[in-house]
Amino acid sequence: MHLLSYDIGTSGVKTCLYHLIDNKLVTIGSSLREYDLHIFPDGGAEQDPDQWWEALCESTNELKEDYPDQLSKVEGISFCSQMQSLVLVNHEGKALRPSMSYMDQRAEKQRKEGIAHGIQVSGLNAKKLLLSLKHTGAVAASVKDPVWKYHWVRENEPEIFEKVHRWLDVKEYLIGRMTGQYIMSEDSAFATLLLDVRSPEPRWSTTICKLLNVNMEHLPEIVASTSVVGTLRKQQAQELGLHAGIKVIAGGGDASLIGVGAGATNLHDTHIYWGTSGWVGTVTDKQTVDLTAMVASVVGAQHGFYNYFAELETAGKCFQWVRDHLALDEINIYLNKKPITDDPEAKNASLYAYMTEVIEKSPPGSNGVIFTPWLHGNRCPFEDPHARAMFFNLGIETGKRDMLRAVIEGVCYHLRWFLETQEKKVTTSNTIRFVGGGALSTTTCQILADILGRTIETTGDPQNVGSVGAAIITACGLGKFRTVAEATTLIKPQRRFTPNPDNRAVYQTRYDAFISLYKNNKKTFHKLNGGRR
Repeated sequence: MHLLSYDIGTSGVKTCLYHLIDNKLVTIGSSLREYDLHIFPDGGAEQDPDQWWEALCESTNELKEDYPDQLSKVEGISFCSQMQSLVLVNHEGKALRPSMSYMDQRAEKQRKEGIAHGIQVSGLNAKKLLLSLKHTGAVAASVKDPVWKYHWVRENEPEIFEKVHRWLDVKEYLIGRMTGQYIMSEDSAFATLLLDVRSPEPRWSTTICKLLNVNMEHLPEIVASTSVVGTLRKQQAQELGLHAGIKVIAGGGDASLIGVGAGATNLHDTHIYWGTSGWVGTVTDKQTVDLTAMVASVVGAQHGFYNYFAELETAGKCFQWVRDHLALDEINIYLNKKPITDDPEAKNASLYAYMTEVIEKSPPGSNGVIFTPWLHGNRCPFEDPHARAMFFNLGIETGKRDMLRAVIEGVCYHLRWFLETQEKKVTTSNTIRFVGGGALSTTTCQILADILGRTIETTGDPQNVGSVGAAIITACGLGKFRTVAEATTLIKPQRRFTPNPDNRAVYQTRYDAFISLYKNNKKTFHKLNGGRR
């Protein structure tokens, strides 16, 4: 059985071709295409849906050049995708405006008017809070939640809003383009915070839609992640370089399927993802919410199970930032320079690998330097769009090695904050599956183990774990496995990292300082950045 997965991230799509044979999922090939993320001074964050489609077409056609026979045998297509974007389409399925990313922060006015007024509990309207928790198991408390973006468009672009036929998310837009069917997988529907979780069958909550003034005619049909939505249409097949009629499976969001691809699907299993964004997710069998910390259980790909989910929006993005602005020379001050990646005799194949090697020359604790990974505000365990990243405690002796290591440690400190926050409500696992591009670095894996004080396991293909999850969902949708949990027995740990007790004391001191930095600088963040909104 040949399967095609599209992992649609914030910065690009990773297209992977798999062969499922003898209960082994074999990677045949993959192709990556990037696209733009437009950040605006007012907190906006948008992407062009046509660029997503172009990236799918280019990456799939590249695979066709290398593996034409295997690609011609593909039986199913599915997706792992970024979530909580707002894609508004007309009756023809054409996007009416750029997608508002999960990172978009423009709708603070709409959020305040919609839910932060009157008698309040935890800063939210008491009646709307209680009704939302009762009907959806969560509440649209964040400026980044899709319903407030929906209302932002209604208020600021009424001529566009009048043409809306369906409210979709990223992969749902692409599914519509492939099949002509407009749906949302159950986890995507939950991410709108309009799903009626009390219903035995997935459906939108009439009560909450009315409460939040959402036109239910804009909402598509809800289906299971493993559902066959339709088949690939002829024109779209030609553009992709595929044959028409391939079954298209609903798939899931990254918050759902990365845990599946990590093999963390049993009750209390915890996984950590480190890509452009990052998170800690723990499997639960009931819904839990921590409003003060912005942590909630989200519907997963397995019926009856949830992912208790805490998100950091800039994880790997922080290392990309230091690559572009600290490691590289962006102002051309050196007249003669030779990038390490251009040296044919260089030991490392990439700048990232070189940077990873470099930070090993800085000791645990980065000689006192601390980095806060809030490049685009923060959501959990505190929400503040005005918060920003900083290097703290620089000295005259501080060098780039310490600063580079501090970035990795800063992300790990924040992930530890997530883990400790989750443990106030749920049971987490002693051994944690670590996946995403960050898990490729043994240095990062060991730092994470030391800072968390937990055993860390990685899988054989951690950077493609979303695609692996989508492939597993596809196999289930095509009837190869009865359940998602049964299918994830294909995923085996490859490496194991245990905490080094010698580093415990220094990391505890740095961690205590790290979690104090937001509280001590909150007012200054608002003073400096509040006027930008």
